[in-house]
Amino acid sequence: MNIILQSLNYSPELTGIGKYNGEMCPELVNRGMDVTAIVAPPYYPEWKIHSGFKRFSFNTTHVDGVNVIRCPLYVPAKVTTIKRIIHLASFAFSSTLALASRMFNKPDVIMLVQPTLFCAPFTLLFAKLVGAKTVMHIQDYEVDALFGLGMMGNGITAKIAKSCERFLMQRFDAISTISYSMIENAKNKGVDPANIIHFPNWSDTEFVTPDTDGSSLKAEWCFSADDKVILYAGNIGNKQGLEIVLEAAKHFASQPNIKFVLVGAGAYVDTLKALAHQLQLTNVFFKPLQAWARVPEMLALADIHLVVQKKGAADAVLPSKLTNILSAGGHAIVTAEAHTELGKIAAKYPGVYDCVEPENTDAFISGLNTLLTRDLTQTNSVARGFAEQFLNKKQIIDQFVSDLTTLVGSKSKSKS
Repeated sequence: MNIILQSLNYSPELTGIGKYNGEMCPELVNRGMDVTAIVAPPYYPEWKIHSGFKRFSFNTTHVDGVNVIRCPLYVPAKVTTIKRIIHLASFAFSSTLALASRMFNKPDVIMLVQPTLFCAPFTLLFAKLVGAKTVMHIQDYEVDALFGLGMMGNGITAKIAKSCERFLMQRFDAISTISYSMIENAKNKGVDPANIIHFPNWSDTEFVTPDTDGSSLKAEWCFSADDKVILYAGNIGNKQGLEIVLEAAKHFASQPNIKFVLVGAGAYVDTLKALAHQLQLTNVFFKPLQAWARVPEMLALADIHLVVQKKGAADAVLPSKLTNILSAGGHAIVTAEAHTELGKIAAKYPGVYDCVEPENTDAFISGLNTLLTRDLTQTNSVARGFAEQFLNKKQIIDQFVSDLTTLVGSKSKSKS
């Protein structure tokens, strides 16, 4: 099977969509597929092109059996709504040129990852010309996220954007997405349930385990064995609402053995650092993103993990960081409303993590106090069991390959 992935993000990005794409494509190659990845140079979550990659030119390499075509794009130094739109549109334009260059390679499947929806019109046209099946894989509902977070209001612009999204989604042969709530959202947008594939994010449950010892990294970061480490690791952006972590740190300032550690990068990191300095917080520590090889250690050193989001984001964006927290058997607080996917999981699997209301400082602090009374040295067996049952990488990718095979098979039958 010949498959083209079209996506903004790819390895060596360490978090989010880029990490999953970078793991998925070599796995597809290992299963006998010919894979081309049309992607941007790595820039996320720092919003800065990584050293050694070109910003303004196309570049083709062969990595782990994958033909990787890097496309130029605009990356703003400071992210605003307008600049983000230009950023997305620039990749749509350059990736369209790269896709056109594959005209005579006869792909069986073109898989477009949302974001960005801007790519969809030409992706659909190209697939029609070459006779390929189309899959839109939704990691983020970018339109829902944009309007759910109040970034562009809910007037005529919102109606037009949502109508365009519905129109485009309904024209893909299949829509895949990462959670059951996001599947319901696809149905609400008019997608035929028969054309929806559940393709969740995963964890390497054999690499990220509760058996890892984090004491070495804990000492390296100058924490004592008795310190309680409350960890947030991942993208540091506006949609997370991480000010609530600083408010909690201020509340616990009189307990010097409780440390708040934020590991990551993003458009909001300097703002958050400035706020921590303004509040004179000595119990908050910022660390850079860690190489994948050290992630199990980082997860192991934490007593409590944080998955923080603003209201309106929890079903538009399912946090990928949670998969590894669960695989590590971590104790976590997740800010999510009861009706969201995260809230439903917490209700169905009591103890998997603790849910608190988003943007509610009192509830957040209360949740931390509750967790701090537990024996945090013990593995969260509910979380680990959930990961082993539902987040195993091999099983998830095997199922997706089966779904793609069925999709391509339907094309062959329609021709005969």
